[in-house]
Amino acid sequence: MANKIPRVPVREQDPVVRATNFEEVCYGYNLEEAQLEASRCLDCKNPRCVAACPVGLQIPRFIAALREGELSRAAAIIAEDSSLPSICGRVCPQESQCEGACVLGIKGEAVAIGKIERFVGDWKLEHAAELEHTTAPAKGRKVAIVGSGPAGLACASDLAKWGYEVTVFEALHRLGGVLVYGIPEFRLPKERIVAREIAEVERLGVKFEKDVIVGRTVTIDSLLDEEGFDAVFIGSGAGLPRFMGIEGENLNGVVSANEFLTRANLMHAYDSNYDTPIYVGKHVVVVGGGNVAMDAVRTAKRLGAEATIVYRRSEQELPARVEEVHHAKEEGINFRMLTNPVAVLGNEQGWVTAVRCVEMELGEPDESGRRSPIVKPGSEFELPCDVVIMALGTSPNPLIASTTKGLETNRRGCLTATEEGATTREGVFAGGDAVTGAATVILAMGAGRKAAKAIDAYLSEK
Repeated sequence: MANKIPRVPVREQDPVVRATNFEEVCYGYNLEEAQLEASRCLDCKNPRCVAACPVGLQIPRFIAALREGELSRAAAIIAEDSSLPSICGRVCPQESQCEGACVLGIKGEAVAIGKIERFVGDWKLEHAAELEHTTAPAKGRKVAIVGSGPAGLACASDLAKWGYEVTVFEALHRLGGVLVYGIPEFRLPKERIVAREIAEVERLGVKFEKDVIVGRTVTIDSLLDEEGFDAVFIGSGAGLPRFMGIEGENLNGVVSANEFLTRANLMHAYDSNYDTPIYVGKHVVVVGGGNVAMDAVRTAKRLGAEATIVYRRSEQELPARVEEVHHAKEEGINFRMLTNPVAVLGNEQGWVTAVRCVEMELGEPDESGRRSPIVKPGSEFELPCDVVIMALGTSPNPLIASTTKGLETNRRGCLTATEEGATTREGVFAGGDAVTGAATVILAMGAGRKAAKAIDAYLSEK
């Protein structure tokens, strides 16, 4: 029966309308739609979807509970493994994880696991006051978490449930890390979703301190030696932008995607009630092909610019989510594939006027498994623009490593940590983008949960 029902489509804002506003693109399922989609699940004996989820979410179990109309049970099953279902349901790359492993996807369309999770997560936020939170008796042990992004929140949630006294230190004036400064409002509403998910973590007893820069305001050493914390988890993300190192990158009008998105998201530059300076010009070129590039180019479009993606491989190799690319195309974003910038050109006043590019062709696969781009001789051309946004990935900020003795990093500036999250310094654990470099929300959460287990084991033995 399940195979016969087509995947339930999800309602979305009209592309022409949404390209001019910052309201959420995707409306999500209602109860009837969510239950109909849930009825497609085959409830496999060896669920491949669970194995493919970085936090091991018990997917067939929560889907079955929803199908039976037991929404609070569905929410409780998700809560065993994830503290941020409304966020994950919106921003996880499901097509390469749970849905990519779904048996139904072999011959047809996978179950819309992400959209169902989002529905249950949103239902839980609406009914939060009625639902119980259970935490273990207090252990009398204190753990400090550095960073309130997905890795920190996942680690904090698990430790609080197990009876630890947890304090999260956040460098910025708002909680959420990349969830608030990196991901645009039209993909992830900040007040309606992120703030309420964090409030749920707070209900577990987690304390939050904002405007605390670890490495400046306090150090890892002072947390352990003077403030009485028994262990520290570093989930400080990767906020240091990368550039290409080409001529003209210092011209006015060249910015990192990180700065551009932080101004727009965290500092409300998209909202006319805020006086945040953000320069978009008339023609924006975004260099890169990942999710951050899509977020930046779609934000630029909404701020009134004609916006173009420039990517050195073909569309097949785009690392961004299929859904994001599809939405960007619907919104009128231009895509220049197999194109690579070699210089940024400017006028006498020092402002960007164009990007000099070369055309590329694909050669043999490199170590990432993607085919390496090779320059086509004599293919140089100029792409006129007044803003260039570099979305080429990020590295961790070196501040924490440089102010903490015995904390090793690798050549990319990422903290060295075991699979379980133990660093080279006793009592200090790390996970998420601070260890891997820029990755996904769900991988960061998975790392936070693994580290919570390792911290629990470390403190139980101590």
